[in-house]
Amino acid sequence: MFYNIIVYVVYVALLPVYRLRVRGAENIPQGAAVVCGNHTARVDAVVVFLALFLHGNRPAIIAKAELFKNPIARWFFTYMGAFPVQRGKADLNAIKKSLTVLKQGKKLIIFPEGTRVKEGNVEAKSGAAMMALRTHSPVLPVYITPGRKAFRGCTVTFGKPFLLPQPAKADAEAYKEGAEHIMDCVEQLGKEVARCG
Repeated sequence: MFYNIIVYVVYVALLPVYRLRVRGAENIPQGAAVVCGNHTARVDAVVVFLALFLHGNRPAIIAKAELFKNPIARWFFTYMGAFPVQRGKADLNAIKKSLTVLKQGKKLIIFPEGTRVKEGNVEAKSGAAMMALRTHSPVLPVYITPGRKAFRGCTVTFGKPFLLPQPAKADAEAYKEGAEHIMDCVEQLGKEVARCG
């Protein structure tokens, strides 16, 4: 109950600023999914979180460890289902937590680029693909209005979920190929959004 109140307060506070719209909600699958999208602004994780919550989900988010330094922020983000990852290295705790979230049938929001990038300047990291493959979870691609969103409107568009093909050998190269496939799908979704307006 308290969780729902907090989320709705955040939603109501942000709505006049970001005018959040959600498209493709019918594509959100039941149960576990690795939710992967483009990442061009700080607010991206928040709007994807809200879009999923408004359609009956309580997702988890992988967030950079720097956000958890302040005790109050750490409590808030942890309570809302976020957990830290040390960027630039193999963070075993974050990997274990991610796998647990998916095995529990929950959705995990992760940006395969690992950080904010300019539109069209994508370099996928392998983590999202590894988690999807190891848990046999579908990938749910999502495209978020790129760049600055405040007072310009923000649309979160969910594409059709898909399973990555299981590789003959689950190694770094296979995970890298899977991550590139994920970002290709996100990029294609962005092109479809642009065409449809």
